[in-house]
Amino acid sequence: MSGGDAIPEFSKAKSGDGQDVSLTNLSAFASGPGIKSGAEVAAILAVAVVIIGGIELALRIFHVPQYIMPPPSSIVYALFDEFPLIAPHLGYTLVELVSGFAIGAVVGLVMAAVITQFPFAEKIVAPYILILVTTPMLALVPLLILRFGFGYTPRIIAVALAAGPMVMINAATGFRRVDSAKIALARSYGASTLQIFWKIRAPMALPMILVGLMIGAIFGLLTAVGAEMVGGGFGLGNRLTSYSSMIQMPQFFAVVLILSTLGILIYVLFFLIGKKWASWET
Repeated sequence: MSGGDAIPEFSKAKSGDGQDVSLTNLSAFASGPGIKSGAEVAAILAVAVVIIGGIELALRIFHVPQYIMPPPSSIVYALFDEFPLIAPHLGYTLVELVSGFAIGAVVGLVMAAVITQFPFAEKIVAPYILILVTTPMLALVPLLILRFGFGYTPRIIAVALAAGPMVMINAATGFRRVDSAKIALARSYGASTLQIFWKIRAPMALPMILVGLMIGAIFGLLTAVGAEMVGGGFGLGNRLTSYSSMIQMPQFFAVVLILSTLGILIYVLFFLIGKKWASWET
């Protein structure tokens, strides 16, 4: 294009749509008050110590059996003592999660782009996406195991089916949240549909895309663990089943603690990505 026909660069400031900031929006993460002083850090740690110490004390005072609820100190000891045995299963779960999530995220983003650009396609795929969203993926795991065996394949497929629709729905919502005036202005300058998508829709949809990826990753983790509990001899879900069947509750809760840490790490990862690449929304 000549200089007079160049497509203008649009500001990435949030269009005034009046939408409230919520915990489902990464802009809330990026613009949150944060921890501003050492006193706040000390207060947070003090509350944690009081809660954990109170649980430890109450369980020991009332002599609660470990097979019902082990004290936090026993859980921490079991975590360090059993971690060499748990670590390989953690690796198996991460392989399933990363592989299935990557497949589901790519397919979800592509589908979101397609149905945004071609509304008729949405009418075709919407019923199937609704079925995937409303059907617990764990219900399909026995069928997948029957077809693909007890290896990685059925678990990766289940994770992809759990993560993909979440990514697609949030990404499609983001692609549609673009100010129509910006699109009309771009078209008046001769912008093609592809140019509008990459220079306007995609950047403006980034916060919602990150939300979809975060939710998809968490759903994928839950599905991977559930699939491991249904069948197969490896993975953190298998460890949960094994420890519970042998009433080894400190080890059981140690695995639960690892899974909780994975979920927190997923949250923190997308928080940091959103803070760096999507904080402009606020």
